[in-house]
Amino acid sequence: METDDALDECGCAPSPRERRQLWPQLSRRGALGIGAIALAGIGAVGGPLIAPAFAADYPSWDDVVRAKSNQAAKQAQVAKIKGLIKALADDVAAKQALAEQAATEFFVAQEEYFDAAYRSEQLQQQADEQARTAVDAANKAGRVAAQLYRNGGDDTSLQLFFAGSAASADDLLARLGTMDKLVERNQAVYAEAVTARDSAQSLSDQAEVQRAERDRLQQIAQEKMLASQRAAEEAQAALETQQSKQVELEAQLDALADKTKRTVAQYQAGVRAREEAARRAREEAERRAREEAEKLNQGGGGGGGGGGTGGGVVGSGWARPSAGWHSSGYGPRSVICGNGYCTSGFHRGVDLAAGCGAGIYAATSGTVLYAGWNAGGYGNYIRIEHGGGVGTGYAHIRPGGIFVRSGQWVNAGQLIASEGNTGASAGCHLHFEVYVNGVPVDPGPFMGARGISV
Repeated sequence: METDDALDECGCAPSPRERRQLWPQLSRRGALGIGAIALAGIGAVGGPLIAPAFAADYPSWDDVVRAKSNQAAKQAQVAKIKGLIKALADDVAAKQALAEQAATEFFVAQEEYFDAAYRSEQLQQQADEQARTAVDAANKAGRVAAQLYRNGGDDTSLQLFFAGSAASADDLLARLGTMDKLVERNQAVYAEAVTARDSAQSLSDQAEVQRAERDRLQQIAQEKMLASQRAAEEAQAALETQQSKQVELEAQLDALADKTKRTVAQYQAGVRAREEAARRAREEAERRAREEAEKLNQGGGGGGGGGGTGGGVVGSGWARPSAGWHSSGYGPRSVICGNGYCTSGFHRGVDLAAGCGAGIYAATSGTVLYAGWNAGGYGNYIRIEHGGGVGTGYAHIRPGGIFVRSGQWVNAGQLIASEGNTGASAGCHLHFEVYVNGVPVDPGPFMGARGISV
């Protein structure tokens, strides 16, 4: 195999500068640095996450024809083609590494945002509870005061001494003791009201600070999500370029090495045939996946526990996202680990299990905000924005089971994916989430209000 020095010497391979542009060396520190720089500038919509790859100078078939007649030219062309094949592979590996890093950062940022949103909500609930306690205590103190001073402000003790209401000294002393107890009790109730009021104010202040932190983390999570989507698209584009170019480059190598009378035109025809076969294979795989999803869905998807027809749109314009049975609900639960990932201790959605490959449907119409890998508990993940601050999320999608792309409009009940076991999952199912103003809410009552049982 030719060394880099040999490739540079012949003048046929990309220069060192071109190689650095085409496939930069990627270290862990470099990946983190690139990710940080890209994410810092992601606010400008349209700005690329990764600099566009260097436009490699691929040899044409005319170049191959000319090189076949000259040994030196042929060797130079062979060296160049081998260099380009390696460049394509390195470019794919680098972009996939960046995509993985961006997906990890997205997952971490999203978890931090969700946690901050939960904390702010809990603090506000505690503040509201303390405020109600303060009001209740103040009302109680008012009732005691009214009992003590029910005679329009007259001193109750004088009334007790001079109104002749006491039958004896013992009775008078008992009444005075009762009054003292009422006064003491009122002071305690008053102190309770003041303490509750001050606690409510403190908690409310903390909740306000936490909401500001929540909003900051929400912005970061949004930026990380966009960055992750772009990185995934860059990696996919690099892979598709490799798949399309490598077929031709390998055919050109074969043609240069061929000493028979086989013509270049025959090699070109072989390239076209292989590309067509690959295209048909992809389309057939997608068709089978969709048919399998529909078939599993028609079967009702699993046993009992809340199963129903997936994708069926009701009068509210919403649909059940899966035909699967309800296998896990919203709220606190034990940490679950699978595939090298672990969930948090709070389940932010509901799980619907219909079977591996079963259909996943858009809960209602909207725009796909994210469709790709989420390097954490979600695995392959789709997020759809429906307007009015409402969004939905679909996780654990099988490899190759995403049927939509970012930016695409989908209709209610449209098949968007098929069920899998990616991410922190112990078996094939759909993890379904609902977001209101970016914060996860319990899908059960939310969907129930729209005529859908999950």
